Amino acid sequence: MGAHYKNFIAGEWVEGATVTRDINPSDTNDVVGEYAQADAAQTGAAIDAAHAAFPSWSRTTPQERHDILLRISTEILARRDELGRLLSREEGKTLPEGVGEATRAGQIFDFFAGEAVRIPGEKFASIRPNVDIEVTREPVGVVGIIAPWNFPIAIPAWKIAPALAYGNTVVFKPADLVPGSAHALAEIIVRAGVPNGVFNLVVGRGSVVGQAILDHKRVDAVTFTGSVATGRRVAAACAGAMRRFQLEMGGKNPLVVLADADLPTAVECAVNGAYFSTGQRCTASSRLIVEEPVYRAFADKLIERMRGLVVDDALKPGTHIGPVVDATQLEQDLSYIAIGQKEGAKLALGGERLNRATPGFYMAPALFLDADNSMRISREEIFGPVSAMIPARDYDHALAIANDTEFGLCAGICTTSLKHASHFKRNAEVGMAMVNLPTAGVDYHAPFGGRKGSNLGPREQGRHAVEFYTTVKTAYTLA
Repeated sequence: MGAHYKNFIAGEWVEGATVTRDINPSDTNDVVGEYAQADAAQTGAAIDAAHAAFPSWSRTTPQERHDILLRISTEILARRDELGRLLSREEGKTLPEGVGEATRAGQIFDFFAGEAVRIPGEKFASIRPNVDIEVTREPVGVVGIIAPWNFPIAIPAWKIAPALAYGNTVVFKPADLVPGSAHALAEIIVRAGVPNGVFNLVVGRGSVVGQAILDHKRVDAVTFTGSVATGRRVAAACAGAMRRFQLEMGGKNPLVVLADADLPTAVECAVNGAYFSTGQRCTASSRLIVEEPVYRAFADKLIERMRGLVVDDALKPGTHIGPVVDATQLEQDLSYIAIGQKEGAKLALGGERLNRATPGFYMAPALFLDADNSMRISREEIFGPVSAMIPARDYDHALAIANDTEFGLCAGICTTSLKHASHFKRNAEVGMAMVNLPTAGVDYHAPFGGRKGSNLGPREQGRHAVEFYTTVKTAYTLA
């Protein structure tokens, strides 16, 4: 039996209303821990504590906030191997991926430690004589953070770090599938010296804790990463309350492979983007749009590469792809395999449940050939190790297929043509475009976000985060 962990509310570790068990998807006999789950009343107490702490925290010096965030970063980076192992054990991505994500979380806190002392402002003359104008940025208040399970430490980091850096207080609800990484991060934040009430951790179901955040009048902003359906509910609730919100809701990302592409590079881009992290990334390449002259050659090389992928325990050396996160997600993935076959796509490889030495949610990465962009497997986000290859007559046709989606997070192209690469970067209807790189994989200091059904609100990460976590004030002074 795993250890027992509590929520953190108003500077105290407190028991929850109920308890949830955190199960290892690589070995369902392994209980990572038992985690207290908050109810609506406890969530309200956390929000009230954040509201009470805001006046003093928002007036701390940039240096004070910098020092706290730097201490958080330093501890995360010093413990990256331990935190990465915990992450991989509870979420299922491979150990190198887990350690890499923990490293990224540390880098994010380091970046925003610097941003705390670089909050921008302006001063300029009025059109009226003897009047000065100052434009400053101030924190928005209490920020509700609703995070997903697929990046259980990096996504919370890129929401919590800027919130604190710019002087906001936080109520953090992690996904209930991955409370272990959230709790470990919370302990680090507390040890760094964040004052009571400034940071609060409330683990629990979205229907309870998430809804309580949306219903509370003292929440000034909500940042959410998750499904489109839930994102729409968040947007409606925040619009009704006249509060700002930021949504990241996934994608159906295309990787275009042109006839002039270097095929080994294109294959690596496809494998990395579509199947690593078990395909459980909003940036995954779930549509592979390939020009007809190289369609069969690319398919053959991709299948050959996929046959060499090792699916096994996330912590086992040599594993390329870990398990799906839980039984519900596995059933969803397998249901889309049946849907694709019924729609007429050819299942070239994979798509079946696998058995390994330990009981877990293992699935062979799947590739559909001869898919059409009207099929459900080409239009709906599966969020698993499943991709569909779609033939394209030429570049213009490939671009049209790539843009024919309700999503717009990211898109990639593999080509040796500068003309086509430049045109694609300008004309792909996405927030992020990749050339000869996997669609999945972004830098922590660059803006992250998309268009259409993928995102609503200001960008996350990098210096652009200031747009969401601060509000602009214009002050006039008669000299």
